[in-house]
Amino acid sequence: MTTTTMTSAPSIDVQELTKAYGAVRAVDRLTFRVLPGRVTGFLGPNGAGKSTTLRIVVGLDRADAGSATLGGRPYPELGEPLRHVGALLDAGAAHGARTARDHLRCLAHSNRIPAARVDTVLEEAGLATAAGRRIRTFSLGMRQRLGIAAALLGDPPVLMFDEPANGLDPEGIVWIRTLMKRLAGEGRTVLVSSHLMGETALTADHLVVLGRGRLLADTAMESFIRGHSHPRVRMRSTEPERLRAELARAGFEAVPDRDGTGFWTVDGAAPEDIGTIAARHGIAVLELADDKASLEEAYLRLTADEAEFAAQAQEV
Repeated sequence: MTTTTMTSAPSIDVQELTKAYGAVRAVDRLTFRVLPGRVTGFLGPNGAGKSTTLRIVVGLDRADAGSATLGGRPYPELGEPLRHVGALLDAGAAHGARTARDHLRCLAHSNRIPAARVDTVLEEAGLATAAGRRIRTFSLGMRQRLGIAAALLGDPPVLMFDEPANGLDPEGIVWIRTLMKRLAGEGRTVLVSSHLMGETALTADHLVVLGRGRLLADTAMESFIRGHSHPRVRMRSTEPERLRAELARAGFEAVPDRDGTGFWTVDGAAPEDIGTIAARHGIAVLELADDKASLEEAYLRLTADEAEFAAQAQEV
């Protein structure tokens, strides 16, 4: 897909946003900003308010209080909005009786987008050979690709995706990951809501995390993981028992892994702590590395008390 590098994409600005459905406050005085040039992951348990926030940003729901703007302007004030914002919020929204090409042609015509863009985005989304098929014959993954093609149609500077990998096969997941990074690399503003922690860890540069409609975190990926995990080191030595004893004298507990690989884990330590002690006592260390927590571990630790719907552990 031929694109032009964005020079100054607008930010998404959410200020004191509040939305209630009856007695349930779905979004509670929420404030954050999504900046251009990076992929921002939008995380939170089911019921955290992510989808409601996205719907308010694109004018599908109205806030009770606060604001959500794009470059300082609310979505309803944008002329030809697909040229400004591309959004995938519901892959099932396309009319099943239309072909993929006709669906995109209608969107292009309504936003004065050149008709040539239709075939360009169909090719980009891997749907060129299915362009003439009725949408009702599409698999979930194909509908996702069509929704992404529609989001790209106006070559917009701002893109928002809600669970974009839903229904995609492994090749499709790699494609969407690469696409998100490329769009951000072009200077666009990219916000991606997902429950796939592994994919978010590979794709996002920054995280916004919600819990029960409130902001829990707004920070860089590395800072988030570091701030919600404990330091831990994995090591392997020629003299593990002697090193274990010296570490114990220094206040560290080394525990052997049970997988038979010879590795030991030391909680609460950094590699330099272990290396310094080993060098002081002349103990050879074969391998020594940070055993960083995953995004999933850090996320679960932060949101443990925020999930509205959670399964209870069963005793066995």
